[in-house]
Order: sequence, then C-alpha cells, then structure tokens
Amino acid sequence: MFELLALNAAILLALVLILWAISVKIGDVSFIDAFWGAGMGILAVASWLHVYGGPGDLATLIMVMTTAWGFRLGIHLFRRWRREGEDKRYILIMKKARAEGRFASAALTKVWLLQAVLLFIVSSPAQVGILASGHPAPILPLAWAGFGLWCIGVFFEWVGDWQLARFKADPANEGKVLDTGLWRYTRHPNYFGDFAAWWGIWLACAATGWEYAAATVIGPLFLSFTLTKWSGAALLEKGLDKSKGDKYADYKRRTSAFFPRPPRS
Repeated sequence: MFELLALNAAILLALVLILWAISVKIGDVSFIDAFWGAGMGILAVASWLHVYGGPGDLATLIMVMTTAWGFRLGIHLFRRWRREGEDKRYILIMKKARAEGRFASAALTKVWLLQAVLLFIVSSPAQVGILASGHPAPILPLAWAGFGLWCIGVFFEWVGDWQLARFKADPANEGKVLDTGLWRYTRHPNYFGDFAAWWGIWLACAATGWEYAAATVIGPLFLSFTLTKWSGAALLEKGLDKSKGDKYADYKRRTSAFFPRPPRS
C-alpha cells in the first residue's frame, strides 16, 4: 500500500507542477480551489485502478462517493472562477510576492505545494479505504452508514451552493443576506456538507478495518478544523461582518453557525 500511496503522491505532484506553470503564465493562482475537489477525485480513481487483485464493491463505493463529491465541487468552483475572476483571498496572499517579483516561487511554495500536501492528507481515507478493499470486499453496514452520512452532506453542499448561486444571480438581492432554504438552518450549509461527506467517507474506510480508520482520521479532523476555524466559515464571516453589517449580525443571532438546527426566534 505504501508504494501505491507514493505513486498517488507522484501523480499529484506532476499535476500540481503543470497547474503551477499555468498559474504563473496567467498570473492567477486562485483556480487552485477548483483543483481541491477534482484532485481528490483523481486520486480516488487512481487508487481504484491499481488495487491489488482488482477493486471490490467497497472500493467502488468509496471511489464513487469521492469522485461524485470532488468533480462536482471542482466544476462548480472552476465555473465560479471563470465568472468572477481572481479570488480576493489569493490576491492578498500573493500581493507582497507579486510586488517583489517572486510570484512564481511564492505560488509554488505558499499555494500549490502546501495545498497539495493538505489535499493528500484530507483525501487519505478515500485512498486507503479503496486500496484496502480488493475483490470481493463487500459493503458492510458501517460502510452503508458512512454512505448515508455522505448523502446528507452532499445534499447540504449541492443544494446550498445552488441556492446561493440563485440568490447572487438576482440583482434585487444586492446587499441582502440569504436566510431562506438551507441557509435558514445553518449559516454555512455547503461547509457543513463537506464536513458530513468526508466523515461519511471515513466511516466507509473504517469498514475495511479500524487500523486504517485510525491511520487516516487526521483527514476529516483537519478538514473539520479548516471548515470551522481556519480558512472556511471563520475567514468568510470576517468579510461578511464588514460588508453586511447589522443585517449579518442579526442573521448570526438567529442562525446556527455550522450544524443545522431550527432558527432562534
């Protein structure tokens, strides 16, 4: 398995270097967000293709869960990047390096290689779960429980993104706060969806053996930290507090920060 994981790492590195070269050419690294999900999908397919003895049913289930989540997210974020242009977060990250003429080196070390390492870690439950599920590897109840949690996550993420896109597309909503649909129950249904989807994938990995689950739990744990405390909800809300003011403050008082629940009166 270590050899196959090393092969996955080599595939990821090759893709990252190609995309880094493109980002240097166009002077924009922010399309890396689209690669976050798509890259995990690619690693899942690569793992599925080189399972010793051929993939079993569980390997196929984990691969489908990961690719459905990853490629949908990748397409969604790529289309958003094409529509809205360079992300403000990456403009700030690269501002000093751009001014000092170090854009290429900073893009490689501060953005592409760093995120490649994190991408590999977060997707480790999918990679290990697939590689450990050679034929026949049936789908056990624990894996079905993981699939159920994944379905909840995918519903929140896909529907939440769709509702937000529709809201932003209406000029009448300029300056308003989306507080209907799933956004009535959590301020971040898409981030909660990511959280649930990857804990579901981890549970499916646990069906191959708790030793594999213990070795890869860092993936969903780190993702949970990222979504709630680091670059997800916490960072986004700092900007919304400034841009939406009292409207967003009122929304925050009524609505759960992360886990869905009925709004406060």
